[in-house]
Amino acid sequence: MRKNLAMTTITVATAVALAGCSAGTSDSSMPGMNHGSASASPAGSAAAVTADHNAADAEFARMMIPHHAQAVQMSDVVLAKNGIPAQVTALAGRIKAAQGPEIEKMTGWLKDWNEPAEMSGGHTMNGMVDNGDMTKLEAAQGREAARLFLTHMIAHHQGAVAMAQKEGADGKNADALKLGKDIVVAQEAEIKEMQELLGTL
Repeated sequence: MRKNLAMTTITVATAVALAGCSAGTSDSSMPGMNHGSASASPAGSAAAVTADHNAADAEFARMMIPHHAQAVQMSDVVLAKNGIPAQVTALAGRIKAAQGPEIEKMTGWLKDWNEPAEMSGGHTMNGMVDNGDMTKLEAAQGREAARLFLTHMIAHHQGAVAMAQKEGADGKNADALKLGKDIVVAQEAEIKEMQELLGTL
């Protein structure tokens, strides 16, 4: 039933993104959702600066969307369980609350940039949890589930940090660069928190 976890993860990301788009967004990186040239209106020059991007920015968004979607999925699995330590459920809640809106933001960027949302072949995302480990997480209960969640999420965050650092080195878009920096700061702090929590279980 979970043989195609990668497709499920991308489907989750797409559903979240579409929900965000249908509800609208106030993100300043998408003023007017204008896909025209900078000369289209007096405000066009500001929109063009925000929308200016390169291939690294597009790759960052395309790869981080399903990566974030799996983090949300893992968090949902833990939040649905009983017997999970309160600090772990609190962390899972924070991860879901932070990464869900970031999925919507990055999906909006790709739309504004007229970039495809799907990844081309040959790209790998560091830290992704495979089908077997996800099945074990879903089946586990209590402290064992908490340990699996923390172990996998540490590696998952480390993969996200590596991708965000690559964006910082190669990217061009100001909003994408800022998000990359924010991801590094937030997820490095959460890695330390999870390592400490793991030591108590």
